Amino acid sequence: MAGTMTITQDNLNSTIDGNEIVLLDFWASWCGPCRMFAPIFEKSAEKHPDITFGKINTEEQQDLAAAFQVRSIPTLMVFRQGILVFEQPGLVPEQAMDELIGKIRSLNMDDVRRQIEAAENTV
Repeated sequence: MAGTMTITQDNLNSTIDGNEIVLLDFWASWCGPCRMFAPIFEKSAEKHPDITFGKINTEEQQDLAAAFQVRSIPTLMVFRQGILVFEQPGLVPEQAMDELIGKIRSLNMDDVRRQIEAAENTV
């Protein structure tokens, strides 16, 4: 599916659970950096049609922004196999988006799960 989709409370879980890789852009219409990041996010979605790109309007979805503890926008979050593997506030340049997607694709998710389990066992 090329392009981006609007994410709301109603489709968030099914989107994260139903797709291998999901990138979420938390944004607002009044946010200058968000408007600058939007075409980068859209272009990346066109380049990577096998990845799900979702946009969360923090004004309309305040509960989601609060649940994810979004403190500044834009904030980019990446999920792979339902696990949050990357989170960064601020505008992400186009080249950095491409590099990030390459790194996300190459993650060994068995290692990621082992690291999460080890961290949970030390708490």
